[in-house]
Amino acid sequence: MIYSFSNSGFRDPETGVYNQTYFMEVFNREWYRHLRDQQTLALLYLSPLLPGMINRPHLLDFFTGRIQASLLRTTDLLARLNQTLFAVGLFNTDEIGTQTVIERITEQLEEFSGEYRQHHGVGFDYRIAACLCQPSTEVKPEALFIEAEGRCIKAGNEKLPIMIRVQ
Repeated sequence: MIYSFSNSGFRDPETGVYNQTYFMEVFNREWYRHLRDQQTLALLYLSPLLPGMINRPHLLDFFTGRIQASLLRTTDLLARLNQTLFAVGLFNTDEIGTQTVIERITEQLEEFSGEYRQHHGVGFDYRIAACLCQPSTEVKPEALFIEAEGRCIKAGNEKLPIMIRVQ
């Protein structure tokens, strides 16, 4: 992949999705806009569980491509937070909308796992945790990230996505 200086400030060079810094800036700005407009937003954490996946950039590309294919609104934001964790910001959404996006992501990742299994003999697993929140002055944006990461890690062997409402 040819490095692009025009995207270096806000794109992850391996996957092409937004980087953590850009995601946090946008999410923080949206948090306060949603606080003012009294709208809900959601934060999803995705963790692919395939040994060696982080050492294969093309595999990460396919993974993030599948996630992006399931995000139909231009306001939905996908970012790579670290080597093993991705975040999706869903703005101006509710529980039904968040669940719909989770179902689309799950469908895309199940297809990807099946295709990977056909070619390599082994599928891959993943974890999804979602936190839905209506921002308030009592809740800080950091709480949403801590809760989502904790839920994603605690998911253990649970296959079903975890969704909670943070208040």
